[in-house]
Amino acid sequence: MHELSVAHAIVSTVVEALSEDSPRVLEVRVRIGVLSGVVPEALTYAYDVAAQATPLADAALHIERAPVVIHCAPCDADRILLGTTDFTCSACGAPSNDVRDGKDMEILSLVLEDEPAVVSP
Repeated sequence: MHELSVAHAIVSTVVEALSEDSPRVLEVRVRIGVLSGVVPEALTYAYDVAAQATPLADAALHIERAPVVIHCAPCDADRILLGTTDFTCSACGAPSNDVRDGKDMEILSLVLEDEPAVVSP
């Protein structure tokens, strides 16, 4: 299960980016390509394990799936694929092996707890 190593990488990257006085992290948002080989359910489970005893222990993991995007040379356009078995242009039917998106993994953002306003008497 390589999702555990991916989860450890996410946790360590976020923890390294936090300062000591950072607000509490409520959610980590990541984007995972369909062709990345990462199973979202397995990553969620692995993240919960990897985040234990870190500042992310109570932070939820939100996974956004990135579709596969190919470039069609005859159309000179990028096309989103509906599946991962037919790498042909949806407009003209030309085959393509020019994958433009859907293989990457990236941390998109963090949702931080709002700090309460300080009210002076």
